[in-house]
Amino acid sequence: MNNLRKSNYTTPTPIQKNAIPNALDGRDIMACAQTGSGKTAAFLLPIISKIFEAGELGDGMMDVQEPKALVIAPTRELACQIETEAKKLCHGTIIKSVVIYGGVNVLHHLSQLRKGCDILVGTPGRIIGFASDGKVSLKKVKFLVLDEADRMLDQGFEPDIRRIEREMPSKDERQTLLFSATFPAEVQDLASQMLRRDYLFIAVGIVGGANQDVKQTVLEVASSDKIQKLKEVLQNDIPRDSKVLIFVELKKRADFLAARLLQEGYKCTSIHGDRLQREREIALRQFKNNECNVLMATSVAARGLDIPKVEFVVNFDMPSEVDEYVHRIGRTGRLGLQGHAITFVDPTSDSQVLRSLVATLKNAGQEIPPWLEQHSTGATGTFSEFNNDARSDFRREFGGTGGGFASGGASNPTFGDFSSAW
Repeated sequence: MNNLRKSNYTTPTPIQKNAIPNALDGRDIMACAQTGSGKTAAFLLPIISKIFEAGELGDGMMDVQEPKALVIAPTRELACQIETEAKKLCHGTIIKSVVIYGGVNVLHHLSQLRKGCDILVGTPGRIIGFASDGKVSLKKVKFLVLDEADRMLDQGFEPDIRRIEREMPSKDERQTLLFSATFPAEVQDLASQMLRRDYLFIAVGIVGGANQDVKQTVLEVASSDKIQKLKEVLQNDIPRDSKVLIFVELKKRADFLAARLLQEGYKCTSIHGDRLQREREIALRQFKNNECNVLMATSVAARGLDIPKVEFVVNFDMPSEVDEYVHRIGRTGRLGLQGHAITFVDPTSDSQVLRSLVATLKNAGQEIPPWLEQHSTGATGTFSEFNNDARSDFRREFGGTGGGFASGGASNPTFGDFSSAW
């Protein structure tokens, strides 16, 4: 409770007030809540509490560490962020958390593991490597968490996740918690295979919906005009000292645009998958500390990262899936603050996502430009599952397949109520 107070946690968010009591009751959970809503604490707090209750803690003297909880994240940056939060919540206790991920010397991670490990946070590749080499045993894992679970299961990570599952107790002998801001229906079916039959689905707001604290502005811009439009937006619509996160699709484009903005006098850096891990960490630190106020990024920075006070997100390139758009704009407007997302759309090259984009804007109560509605009417591509009819169908369908459904409301109990229930 002291650590919660030091973290300035006073009132649980909707996802926390629904997820924490059910996780403490031992339920498997699939949870969907908007970005910046406190999902990390929603799974860390009950895990830490239950590890205390069990009283089985890691021994730093053991050659092979046997963590009790395993948290898997899709990116190195997100894994580091989760482990930092775990350290804050475990401060002053004997529970130890360790993070492992690629791009860092293996010996460094081994030295951290030798101090003891109760909560292991990592990316799939490094977890598999350590388990295969006998550096870590997953045989005593009681809690499995997938953060950004839809990406973990839908974007190439599924074979690695299945391989990791085979190294740990079965789903009936562990507790599994899956969290994300978006959960497409096909991924829900896949995810449910990892959970016990009586799992609980917790949805706060519209499943896959955008954060309503973010004002969304969509501009029609031809691909050839985007660089000039970016200059105009930065000069006319965004105050010079604002913290701005700009998303592009290609790694080379991120470096090219960052160099162009540096020439224009902006304090800018870039982050993408081709940069060394040390360079990525330096870029993030510079952005967080306001040494650079403009960060050019690919989708490696789209999910989960909690960067304080990002005032503007600019989608220089519209992603090919609306779920990725929802995650990107969620880097601003976090923890109740207001944010602004500006998106460049070329109706010719982005036609496959226009209909889903319109549905997302409608569900978030945003203004839809006439040109966008007109282009989306004749666009090819999928309808968004986030319209009202689809949402009610989803709830009826889910009620027949899952163990339960909880919908998060806007009202919160006091923190005293929360701690008593805990």
